[in-house]
Amino acid sequence: MEIIPPVGEEGRLPSLFESLIPVVFMMISLVTGIFIFGTSPHIPLLVSVCVAEMVAMRLGFSWRRVERGMLDAVRLAMQAVVILMVIGTIIASWIAGGIVPTLIYYGLNILEPQYFLVAACAICCIISIAAGNAWTAAGTIGIAIMGIGYGLGMQPEMVAGAVISGVYFGDKISPLSESTNLAPGIVGVDLFEHIQYMLYTTIPALVISLILFTILGFSQASTMTDTSAVTAALQADLKGIFIISPWLLLVPAFIIVMMIFKIPAFPGLMIGSTLGVLCAIFVQGADPSMVLNSLYDGYHIETDNKTLSDLLNNGGITAVLSTVSLVIIAMCFGGILEFTKIFEVIVGHIARIAQKTKSLIISTVFTCITGNIVGCDQYMSIIIPGRMYADEYRKRGIKAKVLSRTLEDAGTMTSPLIPWNTCGAFMTTTLGVASFSYLPYTFLCLLSPLIAIFYACTGWTIETYEDGEKPKKVKRFRMNKRLD
Repeated sequence: MEIIPPVGEEGRLPSLFESLIPVVFMMISLVTGIFIFGTSPHIPLLVSVCVAEMVAMRLGFSWRRVERGMLDAVRLAMQAVVILMVIGTIIASWIAGGIVPTLIYYGLNILEPQYFLVAACAICCIISIAAGNAWTAAGTIGIAIMGIGYGLGMQPEMVAGAVISGVYFGDKISPLSESTNLAPGIVGVDLFEHIQYMLYTTIPALVISLILFTILGFSQASTMTDTSAVTAALQADLKGIFIISPWLLLVPAFIIVMMIFKIPAFPGLMIGSTLGVLCAIFVQGADPSMVLNSLYDGYHIETDNKTLSDLLNNGGITAVLSTVSLVIIAMCFGGILEFTKIFEVIVGHIARIAQKTKSLIISTVFTCITGNIVGCDQYMSIIIPGRMYADEYRKRGIKAKVLSRTLEDAGTMTSPLIPWNTCGAFMTTTLGVASFSYLPYTFLCLLSPLIAIFYACTGWTIETYEDGEKPKKVKRFRMNKRLD
């Protein structure tokens, strides 16, 4: 096997000007493409990949090295791609099996419009903590909550904001979460010390979010007409199409139990998809070939109820292929920036400018957000800034857990807000709401970095090493390794 030499043996480190070329070009092309020409982010990102390739080759890297860097980054995203496709099958099978319709039917009886948003956020918090994964929670209970929201007449972008706020709360503080393990691992902090320290930012953000969702729910309910007739009609149509039974609720309950017992996401979701297929065939009496085809093409049904049609015509692998292609293109771009050290050079210049503790932490916040925008993946926004800033935090006597918490506050929490980020693309596809539409309502995700900046400015909860206290050694993670 041919060994590709690292930077220094082939290619050279870029200057700041050279580093900014692909980054600035990507931002301009995305803004121009999305907001002026109304195109999807695929083409602007693909052109940006070409520009990044030309910069890499100008730095002295061969095409084979550029290609290897892109493939390494795409390999990093394969877990996300596979889970995304499985989520597509589980959505289709749970609709065909009557599981999602049952969740919607009983949810319409239990949840009132004025309390719906705050309840949706709280439920997603609990499920995501048990799952340790925002994607799993959004792809199961999240789609049911979206359906209930449609039935209650709530605005989809508000419901999506509540779901995302809830699932990312659990993703951030659950000891089962990959990002929650990754951030302290990068800087050498004990996992539970990291989680405990994150509560200083996460709990206030959650409390404020729940208050805002409560206010928003009452505000929406006061402007809505009586939805009881619409709800009753929707429930009647659901019963006319599917067999609605509380026994079907055992399937999501079983999936939650598997999450609690730490069954990995892929086999757990595959079991959930299989149970959905079995329910469709043996409970709903659906034709097996139709059910199996729906796993790929999605579930389709014709009904006079437009709301119901929007809810039920969903899922399948084909529904996520656009997102899969976006993830692959985005990771190619992020991979070039990683192996050429472009992002590292930019961060290095930022660190030299940030002379005070306050400015260093604020710089970390904006670097993580930039990592989500430019690196196009949540892991890029944690690993690269964590690796780059770790030594600087130690030199200035700032405890490593301040850095690990900031990585999560800004890296983890802003990832679903970027349409071309793997997390943003997943949430848009799964929940059926555009990223820029639900962004204003993802209160938890917006508040977390703001609270981190507030603490940096005031000095609250910012811990430094006492005289004689020895900083822990930083543990390095390689970009081509992903946490299982």
